[in-house]
Amino acid sequence: MSLLVKFPVVRSASGRRVWISLGLAAFAGCATGGPITVATVPDPGPTRAAGANSASSVTPGGGWHVDTREHVDLWLHGFALLQDDASLVPYFRLGYRASLLQVRPAVGGALDANRQQLQRRIVENPNLTSAQFLALYFATWDDMRRGVDRFLDDGGDIRAARNEEEVRMYATIRTYFPVSGDRDWLRLFMSALEDERRRFYRPYWLQQQQLRASMRRQVTSMWTGTYRGAFARFMRNTTQREGSVLLSLPLGGEGRTLSVGLRDNFVAVTFPAPGDDARDALFVVAHEIVGSVATAAVRDNSSAADERSGATGKWTTLAAVRGGAMLLERVAPDLLDGYQRYYLKLARVVLGSGDPSPTFATTFPLPAPIASALQRQIGIVLDGI
Repeated sequence: MSLLVKFPVVRSASGRRVWISLGLAAFAGCATGGPITVATVPDPGPTRAAGANSASSVTPGGGWHVDTREHVDLWLHGFALLQDDASLVPYFRLGYRASLLQVRPAVGGALDANRQQLQRRIVENPNLTSAQFLALYFATWDDMRRGVDRFLDDGGDIRAARNEEEVRMYATIRTYFPVSGDRDWLRLFMSALEDERRRFYRPYWLQQQQLRASMRRQVTSMWTGTYRGAFARFMRNTTQREGSVLLSLPLGGEGRTLSVGLRDNFVAVTFPAPGDDARDALFVVAHEIVGSVATAAVRDNSSAADERSGATGKWTTLAAVRGGAMLLERVAPDLLDGYQRYYLKLARVVLGSGDPSPTFATTFPLPAPIASALQRQIGIVLDGI
């Protein structure tokens, strides 16, 4: 699922329209109550990788590196507990909510107490799900909480902003929460997440980082040693030159991508658990980085009637999955079989040991003009300068 902050109107990979102003991710400090920091790309230093003498998740002078963000996971965790998720490509990791039942307190928290009210507003306004991107604009939970509190205290009025940076921040938040009912929901959701963080999520998140440290090293080693280079040409030619690949606990095959220029890019992908295949994270990277190309292929080969019927949104989701496979076929064919099997598993398809390609094509079908345009555009990007 992609969000490209480049034009007044952009689309998520699910096909929903998202209206957004230019330059919204540039805010970095407000007038009162301490600085609010935009999400940046820190240098985590060298990481020793399994099976290698040493590996760094940072390219000298820039590039893409592997990282994690607690507040991004907390924000997505809240949505995962509220949303019903029966999509062909689920919004979140398969069984995520059920997997928490044994470790998360069942009752007593604000998120549980206000669940029905929060869910009711999402049903009334499904566009609230697009707000899953909001956490990617901030560096920490404290920064996000302070920024949202100021926005809400000023009634969501951009004219109340105290400086240019705050104007941009208010405009960003208002994009997702344009009316008072949405902002009431945001206030309640933020309060519930603060309680959730204190009661459960922070110690749980830290524990999971320890449990998955070896998996993170494997992902980082594969990324820095092989696949960052394999993807580099495509990413460079689609203006995704630098950024962070965020390993996220709640996510599955539908990642979250925020692109705001050559350098400020975030691709949040699944964080494989112990016993999973470390390549799962790379599969989702492939799916995510073709998002803009997939959206363009669908847009250029669909009609207003397709938009009204919902076909355009469906095809956009399918095009991202198929586009990831097309990209891997060109740049990392050794990942193609695993990629197809991973997305078929997410689609609840039982597969044998044979070639998954025919089942993959029928499970994620695209009209021939869109499939051809997608294949052609990926080729154009890869063959460009």
